Amino acid sequence: MRMPHLEGIRCELVRTSRLNFHVLFAGPPDGEPVVFIHGNVSSATFWEETMQALPAGFRAIAPDLRGYGESERRPVDATRGLRDFSDDLHALVEALGLTRFHLIGHSMGGGIAMQYAIDHAERILSLTLVDPLSPFGFGGTKDLEGTPCWPDYAGSGGGTANPEFVRRLAAGDRSEESDFSPRRVLRAFYGKAPFLHPREDVLVESMLRTAVGEENYPGDFQSSTNWPGVAPGTRGVNNAMSPKYCNLSAMAMIASKPPILWVRGAEDTIVSDTSLFDFGYLGMLGVIPGWPGETIYPPQPMVAQTRAVLERYRAGGGRYREEVIPAAGHTPYLEQPGIFREILHAFLRGQAG
Repeated sequence: MRMPHLEGIRCELVRTSRLNFHVLFAGPPDGEPVVFIHGNVSSATFWEETMQALPAGFRAIAPDLRGYGESERRPVDATRGLRDFSDDLHALVEALGLTRFHLIGHSMGGGIAMQYAIDHAERILSLTLVDPLSPFGFGGTKDLEGTPCWPDYAGSGGGTANPEFVRRLAAGDRSEESDFSPRRVLRAFYGKAPFLHPREDVLVESMLRTAVGEENYPGDFQSSTNWPGVAPGTRGVNNAMSPKYCNLSAMAMIASKPPILWVRGAEDTIVSDTSLFDFGYLGMLGVIPGWPGETIYPPQPMVAQTRAVLERYRAGGGRYREEVIPAAGHTPYLEQPGIFREILHAFLRGQAG
């Protein structure tokens, strides 16, 4: 099935030194560039409504990341954290001839955007983080400094993905027969439940174009003697977000500090201090037996960790603004597009070069 696109969205194959990218474009070719980075188990098509609605004078650019959508399948070296994705992004930026641009990242894409800011801050006119990955990765840490709950970072990485969801994703399940089907997961967790989007079929199709396996999503894992029994491997996406390899707190200290807009849904259940995907919180709820208690393995304070790093960014001379969108979950740009666009457009206009 060829993915349908909204009016005004153009797609191209862009060859770079690292990867062949499938890229969506909107707006005038000479417009000020705005680069959108999607999250895990999704693709650039999640951004189409936002791209379509950008103010006059801006050009939207949204790539499918490696192993997602219609971009080339390449393995992810998790021991580099999110640098495979950041390096890919830089290769795309170079191929498109972009010298400076606005960068927007959602969820895992927010983590990639932070890594890119660490690597190439001088390229960024502004940085927008939408329900971003914590600077200390996903899972297995217990305080504002990202201290690991266990030395082997058990409870993070490739072994934390639900195996039935992974199986159905790999099988191309478009049904709604199971709580673990991609369609039901989209409705229950990508937004405030029930998240029912007019382009649901397209969004599900986008999810199903995720490369599944040990080299991509979710990656490999190791067994652990520490609760909950799984520790990160060295390959694939979820391991790249493990705090064993992913620490983005250096963003607070970059010399060139673009203005930052941090937007999040008030009822996000994925990136949250009480995340339904975090083993610490699930253990506290009694969903996963054997929880060692709050002293050893508390819920990861994901939002508080992000705020702590951004406060250090501010203390170092940068500036950021936090906006919380009510009645929205993990994708406020799809759930409350009017509010999201009002916030984003004012921010972009204020930073336009």
